[in-house]
Amino acid sequence: MILQSDKPKEECAIFGIYNSKEAANFTYLGLYSMQHRGQESSGIVSTDGSHLYRYANMGLVANIFTQPKIKELIGDAAIGHNRYSTTGASFLRNAQPIRVESHLGPVALAHNGNLVNSWDIRNKLERDGSIFQTTIDSEVIVHLMAKSHKSDLLEALCESLAQVRGAYSLLVLTPRYLIAVRDPNGFRPLVMGKRSDGAIVFASETCAFDITETEYVRDVEPGEMVVIDHTGMRSLYPFPKAKPSLCIFEYIYFARPDSYIFEESVYKVRKSLGRQLARVMPVEADVIIPVPDSANIAALGYSEESGIPYQSGLVRSHYIGRTFIEPDQKIRDFGAKIKYNVVKEVVNGKRVVIIDDSVMRGTTSRKIIKMIRNAGAKEIHFRVSAPPTVAPCYYGIDIPTHKELIASTHTIEEIQKYLRVDSLAYLTLDTMHKAVEGHKGGGFCDACFTSNYPVEFQDHAGNQKSLFTEYATEE
Repeated sequence: MILQSDKPKEECAIFGIYNSKEAANFTYLGLYSMQHRGQESSGIVSTDGSHLYRYANMGLVANIFTQPKIKELIGDAAIGHNRYSTTGASFLRNAQPIRVESHLGPVALAHNGNLVNSWDIRNKLERDGSIFQTTIDSEVIVHLMAKSHKSDLLEALCESLAQVRGAYSLLVLTPRYLIAVRDPNGFRPLVMGKRSDGAIVFASETCAFDITETEYVRDVEPGEMVVIDHTGMRSLYPFPKAKPSLCIFEYIYFARPDSYIFEESVYKVRKSLGRQLARVMPVEADVIIPVPDSANIAALGYSEESGIPYQSGLVRSHYIGRTFIEPDQKIRDFGAKIKYNVVKEVVNGKRVVIIDDSVMRGTTSRKIIKMIRNAGAKEIHFRVSAPPTVAPCYYGIDIPTHKELIASTHTIEEIQKYLRVDSLAYLTLDTMHKAVEGHKGGGFCDACFTSNYPVEFQDHAGNQKSLFTEYATEE
């Protein structure tokens, strides 16, 4: 049995470090702390200034990188990647970082995000004779660099990125350079820090800084390219300016609550979402329980604002894999039961408020609600600390299609009936944005809630453009 999740799938994590004698070891630790962003494969590429050394495999960071493997990744600079597939199937050949040889020398690249015009570019490159080794969108960048007539690697990279569209936080490693780049809209996070030994560090989230004893310096800005070599560090802005479109789902679900991304505490925003939900969608109840773990902080905010006690009414197993052997004697709702269990003492005879951060298909939510009802709950009220998810994401999150999203095809009343709850309420769009009011980084992408996509995209077949309006500042 393959366990199906009713949550959007993790994206990817990237980590890079320059000028450290333990570059590969710190990269391993950084990737370990960001395992939540991708559990399919992991890889590290290091350099000693002459060569690039790569190792990648399928599975979790701690299982892939044994001490002997890390010792083989020599050098004082490295980049690493944890992957969950958004474009390209889950195979070893698709593990990142990618490493290639070209007229520019050896180049490695780690990418978080999704390029919305990659299929069109790939088709053109293949017609011109390019042979791809993977099925991931990131590979088009290195092919564009290899075909560039520019002799300077930085110029070739800028020329290549000018041709791609969509979301990318990138780390590029060569024997000379470590380069960090963020797309002009800034969809995906990328932070920069410095260790006491002088090493410069980049990561998707600041939780990777805590484990590597790195001090946060600042975010890599949207549209910025940070270049580091033996002469020092410099910052370039080679792309046309665009309106910021920071992924608000990072705050709602993806990032670890102890991280800072987009110059704000994830914990603070998540708690504010819960408080806002209690203000606009109150209910009389005896106990509040979260769907662990991603809804824990929002539930705490709801509890503090409403005055209703917070309890851990659902216990989640943290040791499950993707595949299970189900007993011959079939167990009802086996997938949900192996992941969650109800604390009967918390819910029996109580009016229960369940807080979750999102509902995709609704199948797992329905099973959890049934388990809580069977444990003796008198009433069940379901509250979601985000608006209804009505549209898929094309910028690096694996959200189901319109047809699979329950809120895209059903009304609130129909969803309530399907879930079999006494009441159902979502956070409104305006109220969600109130939780991030005063944010320094500017605007957010909320396309999964509104279908208003900030960058025009193609479907996965690459043969049909969707006619969404771009910002005037983009080219």
